[in-house]
Amino acid sequence: MKDYVLDANALVRFFRNQEGAAKVGALMSLADKREAVLRISAVNLAEVLYIAARYIGMENAQKAVGKIRALVEFALAGEAEAQAVAGIRHTYKLGMADCFAAELAMRTGSTLVTTDPEFAKLGKQLKILALPRHSG
Repeated sequence: MKDYVLDANALVRFFRNQEGAAKVGALMSLADKREAVLRISAVNLAEVLYIAARYIGMENAQKAVGKIRALVEFALAGEAEAQAVAGIRHTYKLGMADCFAAELAMRTGSTLVTTDPEFAKLGKQLKILALPRHSG
């Protein structure tokens, strides 16, 4: 079974049916058939809700997230994870939310699904499924 971590931008693309949404949708289908595990960090989930709320309001954003709840595990971070995130941020100078996504993917041996080329800084220690960078 394949494991994936969704960066906030991947889930936003899915909800807004933008370029790359079909790939995320295919992963959702695999998760529904129990052929893949999808995760998102609570920090990245907050980012998704914030971005979605700007377009459709908080209540609708929460409803949209609720619809995928059975398919995507929402991962919390404790002290050990926070320390690892701080190390990633210090070493690679990524944004804080990105560091949570990277930490979760590396800790779980998952592939990170993202549009963000900045994750390449982590090299081979992080597997990436790259979505198109710009939405058309």
